[in-house]
Amino acid sequence: MGFSSEAFDIFDESIATYHKLDNVDQPFENIFPPEDSLNHLLYRKNWIDTVQWHLEDIIRDPEIQPVKGMVIKRQIDASNQDRTDTVEFIDSYFLNQYKDVELLSGASFNTESPAWAIDRLSILALKIYHMEEEANRSSASEDHREKCNQKLKVLLEQKKDLCTSIDMLIDDIQNGRKYMKVYKQMKMYNDDELNPVLYRPK
Repeated sequence: MGFSSEAFDIFDESIATYHKLDNVDQPFENIFPPEDSLNHLLYRKNWIDTVQWHLEDIIRDPEIQPVKGMVIKRQIDASNQDRTDTVEFIDSYFLNQYKDVELLSGASFNTESPAWAIDRLSILALKIYHMEEEANRSSASEDHREKCNQKLKVLLEQKKDLCTSIDMLIDDIQNGRKYMKVYKQMKMYNDDELNPVLYRPK
């Protein structure tokens, strides 16, 4: 089993654990110590995504009270920052893991780092879980379930392709055909020195 399949299994475990209570305010417990291990980071990454997925559902309630909506919007902002930080921790893990690899002549870098590809795989795991849920929802019409089944087939094909691409990228990095070049996301909206709304005098 390749790395991407192992990562997807961790994402599935995170999603299943979340849905035991299905509550955005439930406590988080990482089942993969230690904190600097890759599995720990992957599990945390998907948990962040899973909670945010459900926050995004809640905030789209047309009858949500404005005050509650603003509270959730700020939770989503904080979650986005946490997500970005965790992706960068994962990339730092890979940078350290392969720092001594001797590059081959003509080695190139990828437009997307391993961690940002893994980020897409984590979101894809959530799409697959919830599309499968809709495809089997007994209260939905047969037409709805059939459309969701067709979408699920596409998502599973995406999973296959993305997993293959991630494993190929990591293999290329391990063997010196590619090297990692990563950039901090430098998000500005949460920074009180970069967001004009936060630093302007009131």
